[in-house]
Order: sequence, then C-alpha cells, then structure tokens
Amino acid sequence: MEAASSEEQHESVETLVEPDLASTSSGLSSILNTEDSRSTSSSGDISISSSSSGVIPVILAPETAVPVQVDTAPSSEANLMVTATARQKCVGRNNKGVNWGFTSVIGRRREMEDAVAIVPGFMSRTCNHVGGCTAPGSRTSSEISPVHFFGVYDGHGGSQRHCVSYWHVVFWDSCIRRELIARFLPVKDTCSFSPWKSSKPILIWAEALSFPGKARSAAKVCAERMHEMVAEEWDRERVDGYEWQRKWESAFSSGFERTDKEALTEAAVPEMVGSTAVVVVLSGCQIIASNCGDSRAILCRGTETIPLTVDQKPDRQDELMRIEGKGGKVINWNGARVFGVLAMSRAIGDRFLKPWIIPVPEITFMTRTAEDECLILASDGLWDVMTNEEVGEIARRLLRRRLRYSMSDEISPAQVVADNLTEIAYGRNSSDNISVVVVDLKSKRKLHRKQ
Repeated sequence: MEAASSEEQHESVETLVEPDLASTSSGLSSILNTEDSRSTSSSGDISISSSSSGVIPVILAPETAVPVQVDTAPSSEANLMVTATARQKCVGRNNKGVNWGFTSVIGRRREMEDAVAIVPGFMSRTCNHVGGCTAPGSRTSSEISPVHFFGVYDGHGGSQRHCVSYWHVVFWDSCIRRELIARFLPVKDTCSFSPWKSSKPILIWAEALSFPGKARSAAKVCAERMHEMVAEEWDRERVDGYEWQRKWESAFSSGFERTDKEALTEAAVPEMVGSTAVVVVLSGCQIIASNCGDSRAILCRGTETIPLTVDQKPDRQDELMRIEGKGGKVINWNGARVFGVLAMSRAIGDRFLKPWIIPVPEITFMTRTAEDECLILASDGLWDVMTNEEVGEIARRLLRRRLRYSMSDEISPAQVVADNLTEIAYGRNSSDNISVVVVDLKSKRKLHRKQ
C-alpha cells in the first residue's frame, strides 16, 4: 500500500497566554533564540485515507517525515494497570481529523536528551478489533480506521555533567574508592549496605564519569523504534477480537521489552543509558496509555483532568517492595533513588541497574467520549513545576479562548497549548529539558474571528 498524504498548513509559532496564566519571566522566544538552547515545535492535522493493509500509512509534513521524531540532541513481570470506562458510542468517527502540536526545548540543561515521536496512522484496523467498539452506533467490523501513536521519551545517561556535580559527595569515601582498590587489592567489603553485589552499578557509573558524552541517547532509539515494535507485536499476537485489551497489553509489554533490548545493544555505553517512555495510542473509540518511568500523560475531559499514567518512583510502595524483594536498595539522596542513582523505578535501558529497573509498562484503557478536549503528554521538565490540574486548566482555557478569538496568522489550537505550557514551565525555572505533545480531540473546532 502506498503511503497516504495530507496537506498541512505549517505556520509560525504564536504565543497566546491570558495575563493571569503568564507566570513567566522569559518568553518561549527567548528559549528558542539562546545560543545554548535548541528546540523544535510543530503541529499537524492528521488526514489519512482508510486502508485494510497492515502497512503503517505515512504522512509527509512540511520539512519532516512521519514518524515525527524530535531528538534535538540527539514480559514476564507484567504489572498492568488497566482501567476501562463503560462502553459508549464510538465518538472518533473515522479518526482522521486529529490535530496535534508539540514543543521540545533544551531549557536550562547543557544537553538535549528528550525525544518525541508522532506517528499518524501507525496502524489501520477495524475499530472493534483495536478497541472493542461494538456498541449501537459504532462502526461495523468491516470499516477500517487509522490508529495514531504519540510518544515522549526522556533520556538519561547520555551526559554525566549533572551527575559529576554530586556523585562523589555521596559515594566516593564510603564505596567507590574501596571498590576501585578492590579491583587490584582484594579487600573485605565494608560498605554500609550489603550484600554488595550491588557494587557493580557503582563501578560502572564511576568509570563512565571519566568519559562524558560517550553514550548514545536511548530516547532516540525509543523514538525510532517503539511504534514499530508495538505494531509488530500487535500483529503477532493471536487472540480473539473480543479480547482486544489483552492483545494491547501483550503488544505493549513485548514492544517495550524489545525496545529495551535494542537500546542496550545500540547504546555506546549500554550499562548507563536509559529513557522513560510514555506512549498514547488513539483509536476511534479508545485512548490507550502505556508508561515506563516518570514522564506523564493526562486527559482533559470536560472540567476534569484525568491522569492516564502514574509515576513509577522508587518510593512508591509497590515499587519499593519489588526493588527490595530483589535485593535492591532505595536511597534518599535529592529524592528517593535506586541505589542513590535513578529517580525512577522503571525505564528503557539502564542495564547497570537491572534487575531492579525494569522495562515493564503500566497500561491504562480509557473509552473516548464526546466531552474529551485534549491529550497532553510531557517529560518531567513540565511536571516538575506544574501539577496535572494546572496543566489541564490552562489547556482548557486556551482552547476555549481559541474558539472565541482567532488571529490572522492561524496555528492549531493544540500548538498554542504546547507553546504556552512550555513557556510557563521555563518561566517557573524548570531545570530539565521540556517536551510537550498536545492532541486536540475536538478536531472539528470552528474558530470564530473577532471582528
């Protein structure tokens, strides 16, 4: 099947924030124009012809190819969180007219380790097969519609500069020095937390500090390959059409595991490189979120802000029990960290912290409704300084204001939201890379120009 195409109007980025929302000291333009900062922003209007083929339809956007990958610097332990609302009429129609926008900025970091992948129509399937849509008013099994893929990946381990600043303070005197000496003069282990089979991560990390910048971004591997892995695993899984949830669970678990193995193989320093992964698959009737790490996705529905993911932190009770049950240790140093290193309990990559860090995703199913406003996925550069409720409220106000007013240089409402959330996070002194993806679920919004 030949790749489908769409005509998109790619216009300049515009900032639209109401005065009480603009709690920023510097605008987005200042972020984009600084010499040590790099960013990418874009928006799209997905319009795909239906297809029964298993080939992933590809859309060409101006100056970039889909999947849209923003990398400006670049299971056996299934633990699935499944939530499903009552079956309703399929509101996604043919799921073709979906607007999206994104930004990805380096912010105050010296290195860009975030990556974004947006893959319109990464699958084309019948809605009842991908979302169990069999209610009255829903499309029949013979109708094909595209399924869209959105992913945000927050990499770590590609640069050690921020780790060098504090790592020796914690471990040099008590652990690293003794372990380095032990490589030449066997001595009795006297570290305070034992068994010190866990000394391996410390040694690998210490050695890597001598070679900063050596690692390739695991986030880039995720952005390039995750959607392909998930689609392949979905096709491979043979289950009854009515067991569509189980099929997605298996596809995500296997897809994340395969991406994890590939990241470990391809990264220049595989023991250290890792990435979070938050993915949302959008069908005509379902929103399916899969998360590994502390990047996050939310759904704005009416006046509600619904979290689609839960951060996987080492001090989360179930995660703490799992880590300690395998002989691991959670140390409180600038927050809870696995062996004082990683501030999340699950990730893609990070071989040096296995088996405590696992690539097993938690999965959420949410039935689409007519009240759904937008989806927001973002790295922790946003969530570190803004709550779910703040982000949802700002998104709703911007979208509704966009309905009432329109500028001559029109850009998509989703792009306006992404731009402004990024600016606000930067203005609140976010210290991390900031990547935001916004998907407008009311794609037929009619914009009224103010006379």
